[in-house]
Amino acid sequence: MSRGRAKNILAVSSGGGHWVELMRLRPAFEGHRMAYVTVSEMYRADVADEKFYVVNDATRWNYLRLLKLILRLAMILLREQPDVVISTGAAPGYLAIRLAKLLTRARTIWLDSIAETGGLSLSGIKVRRYADLWLTQWPELAQPNGPDYKGNVL
Repeated sequence: MSRGRAKNILAVSSGGGHWVELMRLRPAFEGHRMAYVTVSEMYRADVADEKFYVVNDATRWNYLRLLKLILRLAMILLREQPDVVISTGAAPGYLAIRLAKLLTRARTIWLDSIAETGGLSLSGIKVRRYADLWLTQWPELAQPNGPDYKGNVL
């Protein structure tokens, strides 16, 4: 990230490997004001000195949980007013990027999961037109119109 003015960054992911990948990006965020959003309170210890929000997880099959997630993310975005929203997936990150485009002037970054070895994730495919920077962690999945490959967080 640019080392100029410190930015407000909202980093969003679901749990498990998505959270692990997001944590591996932390050195890139040094010097910036961070807020993290994820689906489990147990991850708070990983970012104890930073702002931390818990949201419910949801799938496209449960509309009430999706609505609750959308409302919670909208409140967080309006409160934090991030300069950048970054996500490693899945549903919370996809929705955060979509909402960021509607509610803020934030630049958005989607980093598709390293677990997606044979193709892009469904969330990654859907977010492509909303992410200012769309990345894959597998060079063979990079395409001329995106996503781009710039390395991985293994």
